[in-house]
Parts: sequence; structure tokens; C-alpha cells
Amino acid sequence: MPNLDNQIDEFYTSSSPNKNDSSNKRKTERPGFWQRFKNSLPSKNQLRLLPQVLSKKERYLILLFLSAGLFSLLYIPLGFFYHITQPVPDFGGSYSEGLLGTPQYINPLLIQANDADRDISEVIYSSLMKYDQSGNIVPDMAESYEISDNQLEYTFVLKKNIKWHDGLPLNADDVIFTLGILQNNDYGSIQRINWQGVEIEKINDYTIKLKLKNKYAQFLNNTTLGILPKHLWENVKPSLFSFSELNLKPIGSGPYKFKKLKKDSNGSTTSYELTAYENYHGQKPFIKNLTFKFFNSEDELVRAYNSNMVEGIGFLSTEKIKNLKFSQKLSPQKIRLPRYFAAFFNQNQSKVLTDKNIRLAINYATDKQELLDKVLDQKGLIINSPILKELTQQQETAQKYAYDKEFAKQILENSGWKDSDGDGFREKEPAKKSQTEPKDEAVIEIKTSHSSDLSKAAEILKKQWEEVGFKVSVKVETLTEIQQSIRDRDYEVLLFGEVLGLDFDPYSFWHSSQKKDPGLNLALYDNKTADKILEEGRQIFNTSERIKKYEDFEKILLEDAPAIFLYSPYYLYLPSKKIKGNQTEILSIPSARFDNISQWYIETKRVRR
Repeated sequence: MPNLDNQIDEFYTSSSPNKNDSSNKRKTERPGFWQRFKNSLPSKNQLRLLPQVLSKKERYLILLFLSAGLFSLLYIPLGFFYHITQPVPDFGGSYSEGLLGTPQYINPLLIQANDADRDISEVIYSSLMKYDQSGNIVPDMAESYEISDNQLEYTFVLKKNIKWHDGLPLNADDVIFTLGILQNNDYGSIQRINWQGVEIEKINDYTIKLKLKNKYAQFLNNTTLGILPKHLWENVKPSLFSFSELNLKPIGSGPYKFKKLKKDSNGSTTSYELTAYENYHGQKPFIKNLTFKFFNSEDELVRAYNSNMVEGIGFLSTEKIKNLKFSQKLSPQKIRLPRYFAAFFNQNQSKVLTDKNIRLAINYATDKQELLDKVLDQKGLIINSPILKELTQQQETAQKYAYDKEFAKQILENSGWKDSDGDGFREKEPAKKSQTEPKDEAVIEIKTSHSSDLSKAAEILKKQWEEVGFKVSVKVETLTEIQQSIRDRDYEVLLFGEVLGLDFDPYSFWHSSQKKDPGLNLALYDNKTADKILEEGRQIFNTSERIKKYEDFEKILLEDAPAIFLYSPYYLYLPSKKIKGNQTEILSIPSARFDNISQWYIETKRVRR
């Protein structure tokens, strides 16, 4: 076998041209360019010997140059492609979200204080109007609408391409049927109050006219209600309306349609699967499949996320967010929401609270800043009124009851509430002294739901109020139990929240006609002057004039002190980071985050710029 020196000699020898042959060839003919180029290339034998001739460093350099050249050849066309194209949403993908609570009525006419029902209804049903990502009311099923000069008639023209999820066409008869159910007391819809006295007229198959007896500036808000299919519901009797299978297996006309549900051994719904509706009248949804999974507590929801059972979370309190393990997979959104939390006083259930001095003292004894710091971790706003001027960019309401513990004690002392036996709690002698009639005791029970934020807030309020001499107990109930307590108005002090809507109408929350269920007057507030102002305010279309009217109402309400207005938390929405196109600044209600779900996307494709 030849040694390496011989191979090197052979390489250089073979590289040298034969002078005689070359000379003879030049004499006969001059080779062309390609022939000369070919002759200049190394032979196979030379290439075979090249790795053995080159040093290790030289071999690495050649490999590096070859790789760079290959990369350049690939990068140039690829870079050009990316330069002339841009990513756009594409169809496909799936998303799962965890929700608190269990769905009971996926029916826009029966929804009460159940966020799970609201969330699913939002994506299954369409409405005449809806909210956009900036909180403005825009057409949904309506192609156009018109308000008469006297502001008493609203005419809606429907889109003609709308179909129900079962394929049948939607028309004016479905809208008229739905509104007729709302107005019929036999069906027990919580929405009935908003449609009393509204006359419904069919102009043609795709046009309806709604006639009001009185002007109502916020009426368009009512038209964001989902519409039911007449052909499926018309034979359901009022007594069976809430028991129909359609309440759990709904058919609507929204961007997503019902696919299937799962239940546990107790019959409770554990998950809902939805699929994009191909014939949706608006933007066809990009995301193909949606799954909602339901949990009874925030702790269960956190465990489900940490176990990869869900990809996103509908809502989680500030305290529980800290327990998430894979928070980098989420895209948290801090959304403004027109809601507040308050301690509502039920004077019908507590003799102590009928004393205005007690209500005033409690107001002064409440340190709202401590609640904001310890409950919300600064993710919210202190509020002093139910009007929520902070959200409408108005001047914030001045704090009528600034935190002053010593002043609270003074109010109680001056009004006869003293700690005469030294046990730390105040009592008051009855108006008519009697040996048999016991002293009134400053005893109060706070009732709230098992939400970690609310239960924590209740304990802080208990501590603050006891520091001025009240004997306070806290009762925490499940979501189902607290909903029943609200319906029955079975509480002394209710620590709870109210969602107001962007174009706020205080009537539903503070007018005396709304003291009983399904009304939302949780403090059972009753003031004839305030009632009159509320009745007048909802008829004023000029925004600035309406605001002035509500400021008059605000002064009366705060003077009566039927509640303590505490804070307005941001809505902390935790969708998966893979979801795009879902950024929202402000919501009317939490479920409105799905108003534009057909524009959300996961997959992308590139198209020419």
C-alpha cells in the first residue's frame, strides 16, 4: 500500500499539466470557455485525496464556507418570501377554558347570577345588537336600525342570511316570539322588567318596530339579549320552560354551536364542547373547537390548570393567581369592568341597621384602602358611589365617609350605643325602659360567597367594625346558597358585587320597585325622591344632562347610607398565550369578552402584502 508521501506526490503530479500534450493541443485548436473551465476542475482522484492533504483547521474552514454558502442560498428566497408576505389569521385550532360554577340554563331569558350560563350563551346566541371591543353598541343580527324623532320607536332591519344551528332560517317571527316570552310573567324571566310596556310590531319578515310608552335613553342595551328559535320553543309550556332539555343542549344562531356535554356521577355538568358554526352570519370563527370545563371553587380551577386540564381561565381572584404554576403560558388581561362590591344593609332583617347612626358609624369605621391593598393587591379602584365615574372619565365622586375610626366611636357614643358591661361590644338601652325588655346589641352578621376575595374582605370588615364596638359574625355560603339568599333577601349585611353595564341605569338597582326578586335592589332601598329622579333620568337622552340628574340621586343615596361602597376590581382574564386577536380594554359584563370571539385565532398563514 502506498504511503501518504507517495499519495501527496501523486496528487501534485496529477495536478501538473502535460507540457507536450498541451503544446500540441494549442497548435491544433484552442478549447472553448466551458472546456477550459472543465479542465481546470480537480479530478475525482484529486478530490479523493483532498481531505488527507488538508489540515484539520483547513477542513473546518472549508466546511464553514460551504455551510455559509448553503445557508445563503436558502435564506435569500426565504427572506424574500417573508419580505413580501405577512401573517394573517387562519382557520383551525382548539381552546379549552376553565370556568367557576355549573351551567344550569344556557338560555338568555333565564340567566341570573351565573357566569357559566352567561359565558356559554354569549357564544351560542345572537342578538339584535352587541358590544364591540371598545364597549360601543353595534349591530349583530340587525343589518341596520333607526330611532324615531320622538325617541319612542326603534326600527330594526334583520340580515337575511341568518340561520339557526339546525339549518332553518331566522326571521322577525323569532325576535317577536322571544320578546313575547319576556313580557309574559308566566315564564319568570329576570329580563321581564326591561320589556314591560314595549309594543312589538312586525313590518315584514325581516323588519320589526319596537314602540316605547316612555323615553328610555339606555334602551339599546336591552337589545343585546340573545334571541330564541321559535320553531323549537313555541310548543314548550311556561310551566316546563325552565325544565326543557334545550336549556342544556341549546340551539342558537351565534358563532359556535353545541356539540356535546359531559356529566359526573352526581348529574352535574363538567364540560361543554362547542364547534365553529360554518353558516354564521358574521365573521366565520377562526378557532374550530371550544371546550369549557366547570369547577366549584377557585382551588379546583387552579389544580385543573396546573394539571393541564384547561389552557385558560375565565376569572381568578388576585390571591389565587399566585398559585398558578405555568403562568408564562397565559396572557393576563386587566380589563375595566363597570362593577363594584359593596356591603348592602338589609334593614328588614336587622333592627340594629334601621338606626342611621349605626349605618353612618360603620361607614366611617371602614378602611377601604386596607381592602384594596390586602384583597385586590392594588388591582382595582376605591369607590364611593355606585355611579362609577372613574370608568366614564368623569370627575371621581368625593369620599363622603372618609375612614375615621375615632369619629365612628363618637357617633355611637353620642347616639347611646355604649359598652356598659366592658365586654368590648356596644349595647343601647331601649327607648322605653323596662325590666323585661333587653338592651339592643350592636350585633351584625355579614353574609358573602365562598370567593376567596370576598371571604377575605369579610374578615377584614369584621376586624375593622369590631374595633369600634360591633359584634360581627361572618357566614360564607356556596354560590348556589348565596344566590338563594339573594332571591329571598335573607341577609343582614350582604357583601356582594353588582355588574352595571357601560351605559349605567341605576333604576334596576336602586328604585323601590326593584326590592323583591328578580329586582336587583339588594339594599331594599326606598326613597320616593330618589325614585322620581331615577324615573326622570332614564328618559334623558342628552348624556351630560342625564349625568347631572344622576348626581342628584347620588347625593340622596349617600346621605341615606343604605350600603358601603367599597371597591371596583379589574376583571382579571387569563386566556392562553396562544390565543390572538382577543385584546379588550373595557367590558359591559364579564361574558362580553366573547362578543368578538369569531375574530380570535390560533393558527396563521402568510399572504402577499
